[in-house]
Amino acid sequence: MTEIMELITSRDPGEKEFHQAVEEVLETVQPVLDRNPHYRKLAILERITEPERVIMFRVPWVDDQGQVQVNRGFRIEMNSAIGPYKGGLRFHPSVNLSILKFLAFEQVFKNALTTLAMGGGKGGSDFDPKGKSDDEVMRFCQSFMMELFRHIGPNTDVPAGDIGVGAREIGFLFGMYKRLRNEFTGVLTGKSLGWGGSLIRPEATGYGCVYFAAEMLATKDESLEGKTCLVSGAGNVAQYAVEKLIELGANVVTMSDSSGYIYDEEGIDEEKLVFVKRLKNVRRGRIREYAEEYKEAVYTEADPSADHNPLWDHKADCAFPCATQNEINGKDANNLVHNGVRLVCEGANMPSTLEAIDIFLEHQLFYAPGKASNAGGVAVSGLEMAQNSMRLNWPREEVDYRLQNIMKSIHRTCLDTSAEYGESGNYLAGANIAGFVKVVDAMLDQGLV
Repeated sequence: MTEIMELITSRDPGEKEFHQAVEEVLETVQPVLDRNPHYRKLAILERITEPERVIMFRVPWVDDQGQVQVNRGFRIEMNSAIGPYKGGLRFHPSVNLSILKFLAFEQVFKNALTTLAMGGGKGGSDFDPKGKSDDEVMRFCQSFMMELFRHIGPNTDVPAGDIGVGAREIGFLFGMYKRLRNEFTGVLTGKSLGWGGSLIRPEATGYGCVYFAAEMLATKDESLEGKTCLVSGAGNVAQYAVEKLIELGANVVTMSDSSGYIYDEEGIDEEKLVFVKRLKNVRRGRIREYAEEYKEAVYTEADPSADHNPLWDHKADCAFPCATQNEINGKDANNLVHNGVRLVCEGANMPSTLEAIDIFLEHQLFYAPGKASNAGGVAVSGLEMAQNSMRLNWPREEVDYRLQNIMKSIHRTCLDTSAEYGESGNYLAGANIAGFVKVVDAMLDQGLV
């Protein structure tokens, strides 16, 4: 493993997020390599860590003042061994090659776990939709798609939404794709219901994460009812994770955004969650307004120089990091352990550092890595692709039923695989190994491509 990591770090210096994602996977798949020495001979590690294609392009657009702006656009087509590339588009100032490569790499194994025929990819731009008018977002999306359309298609690469890309952005992107290609196809997922979207898609990642947590607790004959839960984030994933947790009887006490977090000891109920949804989805406000509306809540402003996140300092039973990568470091992990948290279920992509993961595993917490627990979003994206292909719309109950079954299947696969390789109960090892084996075997079946 050391020589592979040295190769990757020397070939891609500075891409720390990508290095972290690769290291996490490689550390857990050693037993697979020991059983299959021909993987080494066929350079499978070198091949699976190198994207099949990296697309980078200029995105010029005009703001409302008539000033020309220029952003960078990206699409990482990581691996298509088991299906067309599938993964979100992220519009955020932090977007760079390293972050998108780590997301695309994770996506390969996440998609493999869903049981659906999807490869892995990711894309986006350093464009920030926050504070932009609808017209500015439309002009940017149209310019972005004028390059991206050459590289995507319903049987080639099917992007979706991610941070900064919701139904509004998907609509603008799809409209330009349709105009450029003169065809109406399921090339993007996360569409509005009236023109090809799927019910449950907005809820899928958050719901799926909670379904996975419920399955973990069920192995000990426990449930989420009565459990105190810490949730980070206030976007799509966090909102619907909170919604499902409330439905299952849990007591959610925190939510956050980049400005800070709120702690509501009385719990976030359905009425308060409606306020959060209106605040974030309609008014695009900040989470501090929650504490202005509900006086029992305490708001803590974010401190970028702090060595830990105080959101994770509160006593609780379960933690659901649903904000962004590396939001839980080693100190945060220790605080969670010391405050009684027994379950960490990741709604975001790679929200825990390697040090934090080691602490979770050392203390034998129920730890669900994002590639398993947040796969519900891409799973329902796959179901949206199927509906588009058939020109059908399934009812809400059917999509939710299929989502629950997919999350149960992923949970069972992780448990069974971890036991098969001597890591019983280690969901990280189970997820990484199961996804790795499925993708690698498909790659080998297809020859040296």
